[in-house]
Amino acid sequence: MIRTRRHDIDALRVFAFALLILYHTGMAYVGDWDFHIKSAYTADWLQWPMIFVNRWRMCLLFLISGAAIALAAPEGRLLRFARERTWRLMLPLIFGMFVVVPIQPYCEGVASGHLTPGFFHFLLSYWHVHPWPKDSFTGWQYGITWNHLWYLPYLWTYTLGLVVLMPLLGHGRVRAAVAAFCRAPVWLLIGAPTALLLFYILYLAPMFPGTNAYVGDWYQHAKYASIFLGGYLLAREAGFWSRVAALRRVTLGVALASIALYLGLRLTGQLVASDSWVYRVPEPFWTVLSQAAQSLYLWSALLAILGWGKVFLNRPFSWLPYCTEAVYPWYMLHQSLIILLVFWLKPMSLGPWLEPALVLGGTIAGCYVLHELVIRRVGFIRPLFGLKAVRKIETGDDAVRMSRALAGKRV
Repeated sequence: MIRTRRHDIDALRVFAFALLILYHTGMAYVGDWDFHIKSAYTADWLQWPMIFVNRWRMCLLFLISGAAIALAAPEGRLLRFARERTWRLMLPLIFGMFVVVPIQPYCEGVASGHLTPGFFHFLLSYWHVHPWPKDSFTGWQYGITWNHLWYLPYLWTYTLGLVVLMPLLGHGRVRAAVAAFCRAPVWLLIGAPTALLLFYILYLAPMFPGTNAYVGDWYQHAKYASIFLGGYLLAREAGFWSRVAALRRVTLGVALASIALYLGLRLTGQLVASDSWVYRVPEPFWTVLSQAAQSLYLWSALLAILGWGKVFLNRPFSWLPYCTEAVYPWYMLHQSLIILLVFWLKPMSLGPWLEPALVLGGTIAGCYVLHELVIRRVGFIRPLFGLKAVRKIETGDDAVRMSRALAGKRV
């Protein structure tokens, strides 16, 4: 099969991870939500834009990951592909857990009063991977934590599962069924995945609430694995891309209407008096309606993002090759920098605008400096951050010339 480089998929990946940096910065400032460390300046109103994003942000990453595998067409080299993906996902995970992430539990534990100051003493003890006193930090009971790097073992598991299923998924009947679904009426294209997501949230989420701990995280496994598989199956069909592009206004409208309903139901639940007519309607009705709106928003938002991305982002932007490479290191670094900066700046009482601006700006600057000056230029460090080992690193101008030379070509 021919492998196709899609600029819109690369660009959406860059934007999704950029949004992740902004989102995790917001987690330190949003009121009434748990995070590893919280600023003194929290605001409840931040919950609304955060909800607008967090209902689809991680699903978008898994959808893009599945689509990227489909476009890479690894079916003729499955063992090699599985080996390469294992190396590229598990090596950074192990390195990240022992080297990049430890500053997070240290800052969390010291800020909460569960740990005494002294990072290097903590690090030596942390490397022994022993259980910690209760509530020392998130993941204390395991002795070590992966925090935001949970995405890597989940993606690795789904990727290996997909490798096992690829011979079956390549069968003519499966391809024909997926192609028929891509041609289905709009209500079915949107409604069928929405119904599946609603089933998960109604029946799995109450029993297995999301933990990001991998073991027993069945609701999130069902949701993310289904989205990942859907990305792979749909991305192989040329008809799917033309369909989502043509329906981009419809899916955007459905997404905006469903999130308006979902947020409206949440707001109503917070504002109405106890004797309101709302409470004369059985509570399960409002629960199902809210979760149906949430599921509809998730899937229609993903379709809208893919459709608008296909129309406006499928072109060889000069910045795209560099940013595509930078995504993985920046993903690994960003949350450690956010938590460290909040930890440092919180005692200074800089105010509700200056502090978050410094945290966000410092995180971006730190990611750029570490990636540009160290990670991408030191050969043995590159694989530790998910990059391919190369003998020569191109300058910015070289990268631009190379991206233009490869523009539009199949690789």
